[in-house]
Amino acid sequence: MPHFAHRTLPVIFAAPLMLGITATVLPAHAEEVVNVYSSRHYPVDKIIYGSFEKATGIRVNIVSGNVNALFERLKREGSNSPADVLITVDAGNLGRAQAAGLFQPMKSDVVAKAVPAHLREPSGLWTGLTLRARVVMYAKDRVKPSQLSTYEALADAKWKGKILVRSSNHIYNQSLVASLIAAHSEAETNKWAKGIVANLARKPKGGDRDQIKAVVAGEGDIAISNTYYLGLLSSSKSEADRAVAQKVGVFFPNQDGRGTHVNVSGAGLTKHAPHKANGTKLIEHLVSKEVQELVAKHNYEYPVREDVQWAPIVASWGKFKMDKLNVAEIGAKNPAAVRLLDKVGWR
Repeated sequence: MPHFAHRTLPVIFAAPLMLGITATVLPAHAEEVVNVYSSRHYPVDKIIYGSFEKATGIRVNIVSGNVNALFERLKREGSNSPADVLITVDAGNLGRAQAAGLFQPMKSDVVAKAVPAHLREPSGLWTGLTLRARVVMYAKDRVKPSQLSTYEALADAKWKGKILVRSSNHIYNQSLVASLIAAHSEAETNKWAKGIVANLARKPKGGDRDQIKAVVAGEGDIAISNTYYLGLLSSSKSEADRAVAQKVGVFFPNQDGRGTHVNVSGAGLTKHAPHKANGTKLIEHLVSKEVQELVAKHNYEYPVREDVQWAPIVASWGKFKMDKLNVAEIGAKNPAAVRLLDKVGWR
């Protein structure tokens, strides 16, 4: 495993760190560096940055933190920002960063060849790095796959008191709703969201893993969750977590129509990147076959590259048709989704 040494920001860049941000050391006289602001928090990322340093000799310096804190820091720093690359999860967050003018276009034939067009912002402002599907997970002992079909059908009264899902404050649900707005309209999606609220087994609380565990505990029969959380439960060191994972099935909605909603973690060059060329090299590295294989193996995300195999756990859930809606449209419709969710009382 490549060595990855943590570093901290020097005084020359010392705007006060905002709550939720941690930093690594930026050498005072760096010649070949790339500075990354990232809200991803997975152990495999350190391995990936180490492999980039080993392959290129370019030192990777990381500021890690809450996505909102990172956005505010970039806004405050403006043209004096040391950041070259911004990495975050979900097209909704990437769209927010885009709307705030935090990115600049990146031209890369490497990225264009590696990442399908629907997983990239069309003008090159950002690209998807990893893929996750938001699916229905069901109690194997109480629900048959034949009872499930589409996201839209979850609003049917037959699911009253049986659906578990996290808060509408979370970007994952906002993006699912944004995709429904894109497929239908705000008015139709509003009706759907009201139906989901009426069918909830309990008030939304906790993360996706909590919804899966609640299904197994009998609090509800189905959960809306991102796929990689089940992968993490399936591979957990905890026997209880692994037991939970064995008791739920994965259903990919809308297979006879537009396909299952997918989302990305992604990256783009920051607006005032001082090391633009190095930032481009890092993003190209992140979509390389080597790195995509690491992400698929260690984090149970789907690779954005189509020539990389899925992890065995992920492959066991089966192949599926994905919604080819450009992920940038999900980001663009985030404000409408947030308003709609507030209106229907999905808390």
